[in-house]
Amino acid sequence: MATRGVGLDVVDVARFGEVLARRPRLVERLFTDLERRDARGRSDRLAARFAAKEAVLKALGRGVGAAPWRAIEVVREPSGAPRVVLHDGARALARAAGVTTWHVSLTHSATTAGAIVVASDDDARAR
Repeated sequence: MATRGVGLDVVDVARFGEVLARRPRLVERLFTDLERRDARGRSDRLAARFAAKEAVLKALGRGVGAAPWRAIEVVREPSGAPRVVLHDGARALARAAGVTTWHVSLTHSATTAGAIVVASDDDARAR
């Protein structure tokens, strides 16, 4: 497995919460139904997922707007660990970049949310 890219993003939880409060429909534009359900309306959890979405784009060497926000989904495994699932345009970007595997870690406090994402391939020669 070889690393194809790394992305890191940090979000101010209070500021993110204020934006969502001013524009409630933004939550539906940024997050899938599953993400909203998992976050249970908590702005710190939504901020961490948003940070992961930005980190995915950075790991792909792309910027905001390269794929729809909802095409990058952060889901929870039964263990509680986060996992990145790509749909549509985001999946096409990853395929073009040779990315087959995603590793993601989320963190948040009352003030800050962050995510780090590592994009890798399944090239056995890299082992």
